[in-house]
Amino acid sequence: MAIYTEQEARAILEKAMSFSKSDACVIYLSGSESGNIRYARNTVSTAGHQSNQNLQVEASFGKKSGIATIDEFDDQSLQSVVRRAEELAKLSPENPEFMDPLEAQTYDRPVNYVEATAKIKPEYRAEVAETSIAPAAEKEVTAAGFLEDGASFSAMFNSKGLFAYDKSTNVDFTVTMRTNDGTGSGWVTRDYNDISKFDPKEASAIAIEKAVLSKEARAIEPGRYTVILEPAAAGDLLRNMYGSLGARTADEGRSFMSKEGGGTKLGEKIVDERVNIWSDPLHPDVPTATWNSDGLPLKKTSWIENGVVKNLSYDRYWASQTGVEPLPFPRNMIMEGGNQSREELIKSTKRGILVTRFWYIRSVDPQTLLFTGLTRDGTFYIENGEIKYPVKNFRFNESPIIMLNNLEALGEQIRVNGSLIPYMKIRDFTFTSLSDAV
Repeated sequence: MAIYTEQEARAILEKAMSFSKSDACVIYLSGSESGNIRYARNTVSTAGHQSNQNLQVEASFGKKSGIATIDEFDDQSLQSVVRRAEELAKLSPENPEFMDPLEAQTYDRPVNYVEATAKIKPEYRAEVAETSIAPAAEKEVTAAGFLEDGASFSAMFNSKGLFAYDKSTNVDFTVTMRTNDGTGSGWVTRDYNDISKFDPKEASAIAIEKAVLSKEARAIEPGRYTVILEPAAAGDLLRNMYGSLGARTADEGRSFMSKEGGGTKLGEKIVDERVNIWSDPLHPDVPTATWNSDGLPLKKTSWIENGVVKNLSYDRYWASQTGVEPLPFPRNMIMEGGNQSREELIKSTKRGILVTRFWYIRSVDPQTLLFTGLTRDGTFYIENGEIKYPVKNFRFNESPIIMLNNLEALGEQIRVNGSLIPYMKIRDFTFTSLSDAV
């Protein structure tokens, strides 16, 4: 049994803590049960189930710390792992950024566990695969997909009496559809905490349609185009912007959020005033744990408000050095959208490109957040409000900051990789060259 209740987890952690002789001790306990199915060439290739559990002890003497892990929780094993962590601590050099464990905290009750998701059976996974494979074969398309679902828990306990517990579920699905002649490709991704929100037939149909529509793509000249970015594409670039929201790298002049000459861009307008980005562990569509690995509570937090940088994230050490309260980095991001559908955004576009997703994104200049990458799995030319034909993939050079300053319109939000991202219509998006890859 890898999923422990709150009471069971606490009992194990308290027993392990009873063996501690160190100045400070933090113990983490986690476990998961997950299942998966993989298919390729319209045939299931693998299916499996995993059950994992782990206990980690971090013992400290002064500023010297040691870590040891174990996956057996009888008394002898727990005592042994605590002793091992203490031995390693005594051998370790001092950590100049060591922070004493937190006092006990109060957390919101998380909402990221759904019993139906935890009870998914192999038969359901097989049905999902069939839902992709059968319609693909009918359209002379080859499906390759992966479905993974699971339940997990995490808990922590420290020598100052802090206890935290979280239990969550997840389902993640991706599928790539290729036409049998090799000239067209479509793709879709879905992820949820609640399996009842997942429609594999709908998801697979989108990927099949894109594969068929993208056959025999035409080459058009690279340049600056109005683009409609589907949420998966927009999210790929936004994730790289989110990584710049740390206060320390900004204060030390190492990120986009660093101001030339010193200081940070906190309080400055950096993107279009329609851009609002926040995090919320209790959001019903993208719920997360309500505490982080330090034991700090996670709360609803505004990061960019009306285009202005509202907050930067401070870990406990950097907060202590700068005289501010810690503000933990979030586990999700939510960007405000509009009410236009993808089709309505297309109808409003005289000339542009529809992008399904990006691939192989790499940093060009961290200080300006300039990135390069490729479009993939369905790129289409739009003319007079209609998709006219598929186009060959492009390499792009673009910054999410420039992108959000060239914002034309925002569409509906879609959950992507645990965050809510809207469709975006962007002007003057820079494509630098063509790619022959499908």
